[in-house]
Amino acid sequence: MRIFVILTLILPTLLAEELRLVAYNIHHGEGMDGKLDLARIAKVIAAEKPDLVALQEVDKGCKRSGGVDQAVELAKLLKMEQRFGKFMDYQGGEYGMAVLSRLPIAETIIHKLPKGAEPRIALEVVVKSPTWPGKFSFISIHNDWIKEPLRVKQIKVLQAGLKNCKHPVILAGDFNAEPKSDSLMALEENGWKMLREGRKNTWSASKPKVEIDFFFAKGLPVSQFQDTVIAEKVASDHRPIAVVITANAERNAKPESALPLDHGHQ
Repeated sequence: MRIFVILTLILPTLLAEELRLVAYNIHHGEGMDGKLDLARIAKVIAAEKPDLVALQEVDKGCKRSGGVDQAVELAKLLKMEQRFGKFMDYQGGEYGMAVLSRLPIAETIIHKLPKGAEPRIALEVVVKSPTWPGKFSFISIHNDWIKEPLRVKQIKVLQAGLKNCKHPVILAGDFNAEPKSDSLMALEENGWKMLREGRKNTWSASKPKVEIDFFFAKGLPVSQFQDTVIAEKVASDHRPIAVVITANAERNAKPESALPLDHGHQ
């Protein structure tokens, strides 16, 4: 009887699984001190021990960043798999975004978004976890930095691209919009949940005055989450954000334990 009681008490803890995520606009590795230092960026990310990382403003072979393939270099430093998505050609190379992953990547999808001040895409990877939450998508996004109506269009185009999805999706990155903006409300009105508790300013890094970097999820089995802004003032012009999502395997089978779900790739 005593053993049964002890197992009953500890079983929920044993069943709980964590998913650790980071989103970081790395400003092509250039910090607030004007120094280009990818190793510094990698150190900030490594401290969070993430399973997945959404990166924005990533260079590949560009003159300004020494011709380095930054996604490949960061993946090497962090011992993670990487995928890069191009916004545009720039300074003899390519400029865009990346995803780093410790989980096996089964598929990579580029969502072309309406062009604003610069071309834009959303970079989606479909990953598989042996524990939790199984197959799901993780998307890095970087919306237009000038016009909110255009950001609304970009969000709507992305959602249209996900309309046939049946598995959970996590969206992370630099939305260039504050909470309650039309573009973020367009997500929440369609069943996306912002993984955020309380205001957490992210830009600029030295003295953040606005909150424009977020995690959103849809169809994800969540028991709880803990989100933070990482107190890094120098490595980039944005502060990175992190979230630890905890799902309880026992609860995942019950509909009430999941965020709204109506999409996922077949």
